Amino acid sequence: MPARLKKSSTVAARDRGPLLEPKYDPRHRGFKAAAPENTIAAFKAAAEAGVDALETDLHLTRDGVVVLCHDETLERCYGNKARVRDLDWSEISQLRTLREPHQPMPRLIDLLEYLDQPGLEDIWLMLDIKRHDDAEEIMQKTAAALGSVPSRRPWSTRVTPCCWDATYIKLSMKYLPDYHITHVGFSTSYARCLVDIPNISFSMLRHTIASPFGGRFLKDMKDLGIPVYVWTVNEETWMEWSVRKELTGVITDEVALFHEVCDRMSNGDSQVRVTDKSRKKTQGLKSWSLYRTAQFWGEMVLFQFLIAVFMAKEWVKHGSPSHRVNKALNA
Repeated sequence: MPARLKKSSTVAARDRGPLLEPKYDPRHRGFKAAAPENTIAAFKAAAEAGVDALETDLHLTRDGVVVLCHDETLERCYGNKARVRDLDWSEISQLRTLREPHQPMPRLIDLLEYLDQPGLEDIWLMLDIKRHDDAEEIMQKTAAALGSVPSRRPWSTRVTPCCWDATYIKLSMKYLPDYHITHVGFSTSYARCLVDIPNISFSMLRHTIASPFGGRFLKDMKDLGIPVYVWTVNEETWMEWSVRKELTGVITDEVALFHEVCDRMSNGDSQVRVTDKSRKKTQGLKSWSLYRTAQFWGEMVLFQFLIAVFMAKEWVKHGSPSHRVNKALNA
């Protein structure tokens, strides 16, 4: 397979639409290296860097405005200890990021208006819908925001709501019936319960797909023609792994590095790129390779343990994944 994550004929056969074809590496929360995350400045920087897609996070203000913010509270990015949902938009609009250049928090409609400008029609958008707000309200308000901003191309071909559980998937089907849906998660057993959802795709934690169960899941999804993306891939080791596994795409903050890795591997060069900083850390290529391998498997063991603990708690508290999915979809 060419190193750049190419369009899949099996996915195209599922009629995913002209823009939602898997050929991209979405910029995570905009171009965070150039501007504060989840701001219009960050999204502009990403667009200027030539990205195919953007990823952002949704929350609701107290008065029901859909805003772009990753965290439940405003403290990390804006220095305010309040939760997003505890303030009205008129209050939040006055805040500025702690990081320079100091930027305001945008609304979803602000990003949509920006993406409708000439020359940006091919950029599409992944909306990570956070679960800190009332599910029905945030899905309804998100649909209203998408319906309020005209687009040169239908938003249904440019936007995919990203849902963490079946409750949000059901609401997405209700309020955004023409949109493709992406399930975001880290449990392959939960994801398997969703494969019959029309136009579904999966955005999985990379450590999940790298596990033995994840390998089988990836093979089965390829056979079904269901796209599988991974998040968030910023390390060169994981980028190389993503290309070797022929994933549909990756979500990354480091698009330039990812393209460099893809170019190198497409030319048949599997040699590890060793930076000056890396040499200082590891004293040579051999020790650098050992360091990379140890880091990779160290992360794997830690995350698999944490996932196992979380899933065990969920099973005890709410039942099996199939029970939870069926209950949510049929409620």
